[in-house]
Amino acid sequence: MQSLGISAFLVILIGVFSSLSPAFISSGNAIGILTGISFIGLVALGQTLVIIAGGFDLSVAGVAPLAAVVFAKLVNAGTSVLLSIVGAVLVGVLVGVVNGVIVTKGKINPLITTLGMLSISGGLAFTLAEGQSIPIANLTAGFLADTDIGLVPNQVWLTGSAFVAITVVLRFTTYGRSLYALGGNREASWLAGMRVDAITISVYAFSGTLAAVGGVILASQLLAGDGNLGTTAALLSVAAVVLGGGSLKGGSGGALGTLAGVLVLGVLANGLTLLHVSAFYQQIVTGVVLLAAVGLSNLRTQVTASS
Repeated sequence: MQSLGISAFLVILIGVFSSLSPAFISSGNAIGILTGISFIGLVALGQTLVIIAGGFDLSVAGVAPLAAVVFAKLVNAGTSVLLSIVGAVLVGVLVGVVNGVIVTKGKINPLITTLGMLSISGGLAFTLAEGQSIPIANLTAGFLADTDIGLVPNQVWLTGSAFVAITVVLRFTTYGRSLYALGGNREASWLAGMRVDAITISVYAFSGTLAAVGGVILASQLLAGDGNLGTTAALLSVAAVVLGGGSLKGGSGGALGTLAGVLVLGVLANGLTLLHVSAFYQQIVTGVVLLAAVGLSNLRTQVTASS
């Protein structure tokens, strides 16, 4: 029901902004919105898996800029673009695995664990970049921003493919069902014979991977690596998941709901920009929307429990 609600809210937003700004409904602006949400869409997908499994990942806001810096430095060192992407993504996988191991074996709260890793990975990004932006000399590194298929940039196709893949995994695989079971009741999942620790580590690894791919997208789009790239990823990704019906208590959510949440955030940012609303006020609006989404999620949980 919350997914349907956020979809209806999205339609209302589109109607409001279309009436206030004729430029909003142009095909070029639509592609601009899709391009703008490509990064946060990938990060939110990873966050979806973690939240469904009953976890939380703030480190994505440090992994994304770290991956962007690693990608830029590898390309500038003469490494092929493909191998540079692999290197950057492996950094995200490593951070994710470390998060999962600390949470499962160290028994440290996911919020504290990933907050610490956010500080570490973000600090490493600034250290490797020496506090500066790293321009990428090899123009082929910008291929994700190219429009090889139609007028839609490659990064949009990549993000769309990821949403389709995660939707299939969550709906039609044993692994996907295991995530919902784990988030719903961790102890019962363990008693049922699930490899609880392995599954938990895997979702953090996936989250780190997708955050790193998002960082590569930003670096490819800007042809530069920077420690400041994607630093709002944690807030926006959590907002998208919760808007789409995910519960911070775990056990609920999905890729399609997250997609609706990401689109709401993208449409809000784009529409307010077209109306010349200050970026500072846009942050306030995002915060209000997040609080409203969490409130609705809690209300839904209470109603479900009482019924």
